Amino acid sequence: MTNRVLIAEDEHRIASFVSKGLRSNGFIPTCVADGQSALEVALSGEVDLLILDIGLPDLDGFTVLRRLRGAGSRLPVVVLTARDGVRDTVAVLEGGADDYMSKPFRFEELLARVRLRLRPERAATAEPTVLRSGDLALDLRTRRAHVGDRVVDLTAREFVLAETFLRHPGQVLAREQLLSAVWGYDYDPGSNIVDVYIGYLRRKLGAARITTVRGMGYRLEG
Repeated sequence: MTNRVLIAEDEHRIASFVSKGLRSNGFIPTCVADGQSALEVALSGEVDLLILDIGLPDLDGFTVLRRLRGAGSRLPVVVLTARDGVRDTVAVLEGGADDYMSKPFRFEELLARVRLRLRPERAATAEPTVLRSGDLALDLRTRRAHVGDRVVDLTAREFVLAETFLRHPGQVLAREQLLSAVWGYDYDPGSNIVDVYIGYLRRKLGAARITTVRGMGYRLEG
């Protein structure tokens, strides 16, 4: 069954970024920009999960969450918040949220959390801890990379870029896909940052590891 996700976010840029990403991964997204609309749609029974921004107009996210749970709804809720303090995190979870993410965030991580809340048993058992392609391995727990028996030091951004390739084996990934997956909704479409980081990975993982597919993007070779 295709899952229906409600995105309650008043920043159009973020809502559009999340909506496009979900749609490309087989979800049916619906966007609202205020708390009252979020509450009404969430209570309608027509969505399977709510991505809820805390800083909404009309009703803030805390109020939406409180009223949703007060009405007896068990709809899974993933909260987006610009606040990352311990007290705010506790308040979000104690208020009835199933999960939360601090802004700015990577779409790949948000997608993983959405899938986890929609299919908890399947996602918990299916999520690998080590991604492999040929002699390249990424350990997602230790955040270490190995080429054969050699440990390769990657920066946080290099690791995420390599992880994105390994999660899409054999696929050609466009620069725009890599920008949104690794740099999130703050990326500049005209930036050459992807090309720069591809160069970094080639130097560290092997020049032939990532090939350029002219006019289309990049592909990780096994």
